[in-house]
Amino acid sequence: MRVKDTLNLGKTKFPMRGNLPVREAKWQKAWEENKLYEKRQELNEGKPTFILHDGPPYANGNIHIGHALNKISKDIIVRFKSMSGYRAPYVPGWDTHGLPIEQQLTKQGYDRKKMSTTEFRELCRKYALEQVEKQKTDFKRLGVSGEWDNPYVTLAPEFEAQEVRVFGEMAKKGYIYRGNKPIHWSPSSESALAEAELEYKDIESPSAYFAEQIIDGKGLLDNNTYFVVWTTTPWTIPASEGVVVAADYDYSVVQPAGETRQFVVATELVATVAEKAGWEDVQTVKTIKGKDMERMTARHPFYDRELLVMLGDYVTLDSGTGLVHTAPGLGDDDYNTGKRYGLDILSPVDAQGKLTAEAPGFEGLFYEEANKLALKKVSDAGLLLKQEPYLHSYPMDWRTKKPVIFRSTPQWFASVDAFRDQILAAIKEVKFLPGWGETRLYNMIRDRGDWVISRQRVWGVPLPIFYAEDGTAIITPETTNHVADLFAKYGSNIWFDREAKDLLPEGFTDEHSPNGQFTKETDIMDVWFDSGSSHQGVLAERDYLTYPADLYLEGSDQYRGWFNSSLITSVAVSGHAPYKQVISQGFTMDKNGKKMSKSLGNVISPEKVIKQMGAEIIRLWVSTVDTSADVRVSMDGFKQVSDSYRKIRNTLRFMLANTTDYDPKANEVAYKDLQSVDKYLLVRLNQLKETVLKAYNNYDFATVYKVVNGFIIADLSALYLDFAKDVIYIEAENDPKRRSMQTVMYQVLVVLAKLLTPILPHTMEEVWSYLKENDEYVQLAEMPEVDHFPNEAALLDHWESFMAVRSDVLKALEEARDAKVIGKSLEAKVILYPTEPVKTLLNELDANVMQILIVSGLEVKGDKATAPTDAAVFDDVAVVVAHAPGEVCPRCRMTRTDIGVDAKLPRFCGRCAKIVETHYPEAVSEGFDD
Repeated sequence: MRVKDTLNLGKTKFPMRGNLPVREAKWQKAWEENKLYEKRQELNEGKPTFILHDGPPYANGNIHIGHALNKISKDIIVRFKSMSGYRAPYVPGWDTHGLPIEQQLTKQGYDRKKMSTTEFRELCRKYALEQVEKQKTDFKRLGVSGEWDNPYVTLAPEFEAQEVRVFGEMAKKGYIYRGNKPIHWSPSSESALAEAELEYKDIESPSAYFAEQIIDGKGLLDNNTYFVVWTTTPWTIPASEGVVVAADYDYSVVQPAGETRQFVVATELVATVAEKAGWEDVQTVKTIKGKDMERMTARHPFYDRELLVMLGDYVTLDSGTGLVHTAPGLGDDDYNTGKRYGLDILSPVDAQGKLTAEAPGFEGLFYEEANKLALKKVSDAGLLLKQEPYLHSYPMDWRTKKPVIFRSTPQWFASVDAFRDQILAAIKEVKFLPGWGETRLYNMIRDRGDWVISRQRVWGVPLPIFYAEDGTAIITPETTNHVADLFAKYGSNIWFDREAKDLLPEGFTDEHSPNGQFTKETDIMDVWFDSGSSHQGVLAERDYLTYPADLYLEGSDQYRGWFNSSLITSVAVSGHAPYKQVISQGFTMDKNGKKMSKSLGNVISPEKVIKQMGAEIIRLWVSTVDTSADVRVSMDGFKQVSDSYRKIRNTLRFMLANTTDYDPKANEVAYKDLQSVDKYLLVRLNQLKETVLKAYNNYDFATVYKVVNGFIIADLSALYLDFAKDVIYIEAENDPKRRSMQTVMYQVLVVLAKLLTPILPHTMEEVWSYLKENDEYVQLAEMPEVDHFPNEAALLDHWESFMAVRSDVLKALEEARDAKVIGKSLEAKVILYPTEPVKTLLNELDANVMQILIVSGLEVKGDKATAPTDAAVFDDVAVVVAHAPGEVCPRCRMTRTDIGVDAKLPRFCGRCAKIVETHYPEAVSEGFDD
């Protein structure tokens, strides 16, 4: 070793650098080739199980940043559990049926109506699987570890079979029925929709106040009196069959000046309606209770049809007139009231949203166009009192983004009411994070109607229902189990390939088909029934998983989606929830808080971030955000996270570079023999372990990031590693103080590599490759255990007290630097005038305080009261900073007065000369080389 080499002891050039986009891909290839996921599962065999069940994203298009947030969150949890004593297999899944895929094929030029159902379904299947592969590549590139070679897809025969069995079990319990009542219908999709498939948007509709002449007033009201009703859907007037009033409201019969007619309006709304209608000098003729108007009749505005007055508890006085126009075939409340009063259910609108011959004069008109004609007919009859626009929240098809309507049509339903109390009780057994999730899901189940599960499409799982010759539906355990077996063997295409008789069990007969003739249902099941059956299609189907799952984690929209449908089906077939805990996350928004949309140009794709910065930056970003609320995303935000990542990486790189000559088996220093400051750092490290492990177990990634980042910045970079150079670089290779510090650095590296692997697996794997540990990959290691040391409380108390003094000294040094007294801190000599407790602390600290303060001279004098007037005064100490006398030693960089004390090494201070001469005599013989 030459003398000049002794200047850089420990300053090893270290290869761990950035270039994440390239290095990550290499690590992922190595993980796959070495089957790391499989090895982790083998290591965990026999351990307690933790199952996070993956909510299936829809297989259509590349992933977006919301997908990344979701999948990385899951990966962090699964990786942590896998390294914490749990067998935690992760099976990713995809939702592969449904309208969007049909729409994509239509856009590509395929006409479903010109192809056989099987041909079109095969195209759908091929497209869906292509999208699965595309998204699988995207997810793997994020570093997500899982069973990628054997995911679950809802189009798989075995999954479809289990879904049919779920349906069959619900049918056996009487939860499945066919009904003809209004449901959300999407004219743009030509299909029924469930509540979970709706999104609400403020739109402007034409509202109208109009009059309906009384035919039979039950002796209380005469034929010259008119009910005043209000509607925001004039196109439904052709289907009007009644008027609903509130039993306990007061209604006034009024006569405006200049009018020969009298009008019935809720008493509290008379003034409002008068203003709308332009009435003046309104006189109240009489007042009547709503209940007294029950079963009166009125004349339809333009048809020869009587309208029945009925009572309803949903009438409000917030707007309108207190009398509700009622079309039982086109509204949920209207339907329930109409059925209660025995009305026919008139629904004169077809699948495309066009009015039918049941609405004479409106045939073929799209419902929105029918608004104008209906209002014109009312006006022509002299009954229109006021027309004006009305802004309100309206349901939209979440796929086509176009309005839906209520339309009465025969559909298959899953009854919720039949076992609602059981579902609500199951919710109480589940833990929710955030806690408000319980209330949200509970209220949704409490208030939701029965679930319409039939869809008028072809790409999905067929409803396994047969019909007898007289139209009787056949759903028996025998038929559904047989269909399930067929689906498991051949896939659900067999339903469309074979005749009904060939899908029924051999020799099947039914009293309703004396001639042995049967037909089959053509509707498919709602895709939420698909994914909602995954607890059976995946958890119960795969023997290495458990049901119920330990955790479901999805976006907060899934309270009305997957959380909801899974809960209903699971309680229906098993009597309990499919999950023990539910975590919901907010949506990803742009930097201004707006929803990301391609049309707005505010979308940030994970691919873009990965190409520029690497997947680790997205993963670290996930750990920094509060996902309990909506999360704002911007490239500036990722750049800030990239800066934090660089600090983490460079700190680890520094410690790795300074432990290259350290072997834990040969050089480790026992805790009792460590320097005091080294002990302090190890105690702080164990406090970090405890906090981080607790945060991981609480799924609190933000706390993990916060405390690790704080430890790296405050405990390592700003303190320990800052003065470490004077030990690591300067002391002899095997000096006890140097080995003591290396022992701590190495243990910090091992602990941080393990703690950060769930968040930064690529970077920590690279760190691990330079460590001398038994496990080949850090992912195959276990999470560190929390240690405790003798007298650690007293040690912490001493050092935390010293940190307050150190902070005061650093402030004084900064003031001296500003005053040009010193440049670098090693140019300074510090004189302390402490209080008695601080003087005692400094004497008992058992540490080289001058070295820790990174100054070239330190003197403790008198006490605070004797400090000179130019001292910087603080609560417990006064500090004088002067320029240290002497010259700078080129080896230790300290300002010393003993430069050249050793003639053999004339440029070195006495300390450095002694170290070099004693431990590196061969270097001295070569002479000093500038």
